[in-house]
Amino acid sequence: MGDFMGHVLPGTLLLLVGLWRVWSTVARFVAAPSSAFRARAWTPPPAPAPPLLEMYVVAGGAFLDMCVELFYVDPLRVLSGEGVDPANLNGLEHAGMLLMFFLVGALAILSDKTRYLPLSDATLSLVFAMAFTSEFLLFHYHSTTHKGLEGYYHLLLLILLGLCIISIVSGALVPTSFPSDLAAGVLIAAQGMWFYQTAFTLYGPMLPTGCDRLFDSPDADARIECHAGATLERAEMLADFQLFGIMFVVFVYVLGCYAVAAARFGHLELTTAHEMHMCGIECRGDVAMANVEEECST
Repeated sequence: MGDFMGHVLPGTLLLLVGLWRVWSTVARFVAAPSSAFRARAWTPPPAPAPPLLEMYVVAGGAFLDMCVELFYVDPLRVLSGEGVDPANLNGLEHAGMLLMFFLVGALAILSDKTRYLPLSDATLSLVFAMAFTSEFLLFHYHSTTHKGLEGYYHLLLLILLGLCIISIVSGALVPTSFPSDLAAGVLIAAQGMWFYQTAFTLYGPMLPTGCDRLFDSPDADARIECHAGATLERAEMLADFQLFGIMFVVFVYVLGCYAVAAARFGHLELTTAHEMHMCGIECRGDVAMANVEEECST
């Protein structure tokens, strides 16, 4: 993951899953906003797409990225037969994390397709939370080797990961909680976008002015060095603004999903609640006008 594509590949996987989870959660809620709503570990897409498409994306994407870490980065030098490469052992760390996400997708597929491993949505959600926990631990300890701006980008990622784990576990423990299920999708999508932002900033054309990429050796990953304290502070404030921008974009996406889903699948309960709210406003307005007219007459 220490390059541009190493961040774009997992970022794409997280973004696709997160955007789908947001839409599916909102659509299920507006269709049944009362106690009928239940948090789901995964949601089948409309026909003719395969019902397990989300889990196929998770398992297939994680497996593909894991193969990239093991064979393209080649920490074990499997293809060349030269043994272990100590300079690229972080590829094994990333592959271990991706293995957890592959297991999430594989377990969901086995649970749905066979009768030998029946798992509830709550159980699968907890397994999903374990995968994100492994990602959190990896980046927490892995980030201790990153200093300066690179470490700050990892710190912001850890915040998103921690909130994501809390949301998924909350949804498993309280399956009727719409906010928990929605927050999980929002934070997964935000992680994917943050991976993209990290790729463009640290390994692409958006490196802040005053910071440079330095290579300790031709085979080593680049490290980011900002030459002055003020330059680093400016770069970190820019990272804060980028994270705010990402969350704003996701917020607008959630509102758009809710508007479209309410128009297409809106439950009568939502319409009734809206009419009662408007009636309450009009009734309070009528009462206030009557009180004004009474005071004027006296």
